[in-house]
Amino acid sequence: MRNVPNQLREAFRSAGRRLTPQRMLILQVLQESDRHLDAEAVHDRVRQRDPEISLATVYRTLALLKEMGLVNAPSLGAERSRYESAGSTPHYHFTCLNCGRVMEFDSPLIGQLSDELSQAHGVSVVGTQLHVVGYCASCVAQMGGESETSRQ
Repeated sequence: MRNVPNQLREAFRSAGRRLTPQRMLILQVLQESDRHLDAEAVHDRVRQRDPEISLATVYRTLALLKEMGLVNAPSLGAERSRYESAGSTPHYHFTCLNCGRVMEFDSPLIGQLSDELSQAHGVSVVGTQLHVVGYCASCVAQMGGESETSRQ
């Protein structure tokens, strides 16, 4: 664990926690993933590198990392929580109601909305969550070009 960024070490130290090899490995798996992973998928990937790690350890670690703000578990309409590394770039999520595909996107409009809210009401916005649901382009094409809203 020589190449661990000082920020990460300090985050654990200030939280009164130890940065164990298992915690570091789980963080690495989430940072390397281009998808949102549930705990079982994290466990599968972690076990490829450390066959001894238990599913219980993965669940406890994910809860700790979420509590520390190092991992997000956005509500994506799935039965199970899905996790992602908490990046420095804000982004939002779209989930297809048909196939379950999750797409990440960014929009400057969300930042503008936060700024307007702050100015109009004197609040300090520290984070934004946005989850849009609908039908992806593939599913719309399979349905003959009609989305749920166009049928209503």
